[in-house]
Amino acid sequence: MSIDLPPSLTIAAVERETRLSKDVLRAWEKRYGFPNPERDANGERCYPIDQVERLRLMKRLIDQGYRPGNLTPLSAEELAALPPRQASRTAQDASYDAVQGEDKVVELLASIKGDPAGFGSAMRHELARQGLERFVQNVAAPMTCAVGKHWASGSFGVFDEHLYTEETTRILRGAIAALPSNGRPPRILLTTLPGESHSLGMLMVEALLALDGASCVSLGTETPLFDIARAASAYGSDIVALSFSDAFPQRQIGQALRQLRLALPGHTALWAGGAGTAALAPIQRVHLLPTLEGGRHALAAWRIGHKDDATG
Repeated sequence: MSIDLPPSLTIAAVERETRLSKDVLRAWEKRYGFPNPERDANGERCYPIDQVERLRLMKRLIDQGYRPGNLTPLSAEELAALPPRQASRTAQDASYDAVQGEDKVVELLASIKGDPAGFGSAMRHELARQGLERFVQNVAAPMTCAVGKHWASGSFGVFDEHLYTEETTRILRGAIAALPSNGRPPRILLTTLPGESHSLGMLMVEALLALDGASCVSLGTETPLFDIARAASAYGSDIVALSFSDAFPQRQIGQALRQLRLALPGHTALWAGGAGTAALAPIQRVHLLPTLEGGRHALAAWRIGHKDDATG
């Protein structure tokens, strides 16, 4: 038996359905002429179901690198036919993004103090405007570094840092959950060791790896070392990826990685990333990836070395 859908949805319902904020919906309406909502008896926006479906498709494509202005003229059928891709960016694009990103980070940092209630909305607007990949690279990553420096200098309180972390964690988790799952290899198990409660680095890496088509399984933070090995075996993980912030005791990282390497099946790769790994000496059969892009390069290298697995 079919279920009749409502002929239109409120703006709040569209926000829930598409994960596009109300601010973004209004901005696109003004800038691009789409969406083009109707008005109910009270003068409130109401969106026909066909427009909601186009918005849902647009959100997925924007997270893969497409720009909103190029998508709004397209029909649902044309949107669905577009191939997944990552944004191709020229050096000029990257330079522009860097300048714009610095200005946006300064603006968002100020809003943590000046408008804490609006900070999350401002971050969600940037996610919708830039797409997940560029949001991670241009906003979340530099913001995380900047917030850490402000906290260390005393200009941010613990509560400011907690506000930033909670809002950004919520936004990234929602964006990752909204990505389509294609089940492609490799299967990557992500977590941190006991004593490492910082999760933003891990979430940012997970977002970029998921955008590149990897199947990610997250255990959250502070998983005991031998439970990580058991989980990798139980879940058939091709790769175990650990995140270390610069707050994690440096002297413990190398020893823990060597122990975990011995506990893991031989075919399971071990990656370790984050600022805490930047000064580590090489460790046999452990890939050290101190930058976000390092994870993407390692994923590409894994697929080259496992062509049959990646295509089968």
